[in-house]
Amino acid sequence: MSAVRPAGSLLLVLSLFVWAGLVAGISFLEAPLKFTAPHITVPLGLGIGRIVFAALNKLELALAGAALLSAALRRAPAHLWAALALLSTVLLLQTLWLLPALDLRATALLAGHPPLPSNLHKTYIGLEVVKLITLLLAGSWAYRWGTQAPQAAPVPAAAQHQLA
Repeated sequence: MSAVRPAGSLLLVLSLFVWAGLVAGISFLEAPLKFTAPHITVPLGLGIGRIVFAALNKLELALAGAALLSAALRRAPAHLWAALALLSTVLLLQTLWLLPALDLRATALLAGHPPLPSNLHKTYIGLEVVKLITLLLAGSWAYRWGTQAPQAAPVPAAAQHQLA
């Protein structure tokens, strides 16, 4: 990391890659595998999933906050802000709409009232794919940006003549 941007850049890179690791590990590894374990029933798996995804969401909100704060403090470039905006939008959709809706469906199923079919789960998975790809790209961009030497401001033409 350069001498000018080390702490904020490192926080941004770490936030994005830790977030990506959590999403990959929980959404794409733990969640599907738990139902293949012996003696795990659908109700038990749903109960575990509700707890795990609620905790994941809280961690994601904290990591998003850290990423946004470090990007703001270090004046991240526009392409990083575009990625952070997409990540924030996906996370807010999941936090405010999808997770509560999926939780209601799980509660109904656990109470013995199977809900009507819906695409909420597929939508959540699709957004997780978008989020993971964006996290990996943004983390790579943040790393490259953080390790570049800051560019010096251009010298005005009048000053160049005085230097000569």
